[in-house]
Amino acid sequence: MIRFPAALAIAAVGAGLALIPAAGARAGFEDAVAAYQRGDYAAALRELRPLAEQGDARAQHNLGVLHGAGKGVVQDHAAAAGWHRKAAEQGFAPAENDLGLAYQHGLGVTQDLSEASKWYRLAADRGLALAQHNLAILLVEGRGIAADAAEGAAWFRKAAEQGLAQSQNNLGLLFALGRGVPRDDAAAVAWFRKAAAQGDAKAQFSLARHHELGHGVARDLVEAATWYRKAAGQGHADAHNNLGVLYATGRGVARDLGEAAKWFRRAAGQGYPMAQHSLGILFAKGQGVPQDDVAAWVWLDLAAARGNAFAAKDRAIVAGRMTAERIAEAEKRARAWKADK
Repeated sequence: MIRFPAALAIAAVGAGLALIPAAGARAGFEDAVAAYQRGDYAAALRELRPLAEQGDARAQHNLGVLHGAGKGVVQDHAAAAGWHRKAAEQGFAPAENDLGLAYQHGLGVTQDLSEASKWYRLAADRGLALAQHNLAILLVEGRGIAADAAEGAAWFRKAAEQGLAQSQNNLGLLFALGRGVPRDDAAAVAWFRKAAAQGDAKAQFSLARHHELGHGVARDLVEAATWYRKAAGQGHADAHNNLGVLYATGRGVARDLGEAAKWFRRAAGQGYPMAQHSLGILFAKGQGVPQDDVAAWVWLDLAAARGNAFAAKDRAIVAGRMTAERIAEAEKRARAWKADK
């Protein structure tokens, strides 16, 4: 079976360093930027602190980023939030966004999604794409703010039109799901393509899936395999699994069970139950891999433990031809298994 996400895959994002100096603070700030870019974070911190203490919002924000990341100083989320707040209270949009992020995740402050939405909205109104994206997440999911998928879609669109790949992907998902916007697979494909071209793995996966199904675009299994491969190359577990399915069935690519096993193994190693089941079957049959009932039992057991009912039935079939010693060996290996990092 080939999966397609039924829900948005979205995460809040921080603004990172603001590397443009404020008027009147150029020399010290440029020294801080140069120090940061050569990896001397302690020196960057030394250059930024006096500027921040003089009220420079960019320096305050960047001090917050360094404290939050633990660069040049012991990681301290409370100190980071404090510096972000000083800059945010001056209307510096990246700091407003990062203060919202702190409230959303409880980093250095008490978690408060309503407060997070307040700061995101301030930065979003100033045109910061990251804040528009983060506000949209809360609106679509109804966290800390009344759920409003239509307004969330509008904010995703604003950020997407500024080129933010995450928002382009999420707007595509909303069009694919008909959530907050009328369902429109062609529009979904258009936004997925923009994000995919920027290397967004989730968008590459969704674009592949639309090509495979012929939703919003002419059905093209070769093109689907191409985009699955791009997403898989970035470690996308669904893409690993789906590419394995294409190789196992010879759709869009030449049938190659060895290649199928390779991609199933990558997804299975990430804890993906359908791929674990498929890999177990290949080991049980000796297709694309050497026949190995112990390996088959292990992968089928792992899939069954993650709720795959078919895997539980197939594990029983494999166990029926194994000795007690071999089953004990398989059980030991299954208990010791850990997902790939």
